[in-house]
Amino acid sequence: MTAEQADDSPRLLIVDDDEIFCSVLADALARRGYRVAVAHDMAAALALAALEEPEYAVIDLRIGRESGLVVAERLHALDENTRMIILTGYASIATAVEAIKLGVVHYLTKPADADEILAALHKDEADASVPVADAPLTVRRLEWEHLQKVLAESGGNISEAARRLRMHRRTLQRKLAKRPVRE
Repeated sequence: MTAEQADDSPRLLIVDDDEIFCSVLADALARRGYRVAVAHDMAAALALAALEEPEYAVIDLRIGRESGLVVAERLHALDENTRMIILTGYASIATAVEAIKLGVVHYLTKPADADEILAALHKDEADASVPVADAPLTVRRLEWEHLQKVLAESGGNISEAARRLRMHRRTLQRKLAKRPVRE
């Protein structure tokens, strides 16, 4: 790709603390014609976003101890036309709803490949054929969803979320460190 072509390439920002995943995804997206910037924490993501002005962003829900929802909110404030998706291994209804409210266009669970990510970034219409669950959520899953919702409302601050939940901070951290309960 020539320097002139690189300048015309759509700019895409990947924000994830998994360096190997970022490297593989960045290479795959660069081969598909995107100019890719990678950040492994919130500060680097916001600095790159201000510098690069990405048209697209792929943001992990958990970036170390930081919330990808905060990154999405700040990217949206910088440029409301940036098309963002949240990519996560910790899917929950609460975080998906909050992500959409913050301007995210799609929410994908890991593992997702480059083609799935690009399809989500360019998907403009909703899909009414998505299956509806036959059974209600379990109590454990509902608890997980509620914890995620309160954490999102607290801006990713675990101490504040624990206060709102009337729970000890360490108890909340232990519950959040567990994988989400299957529906």
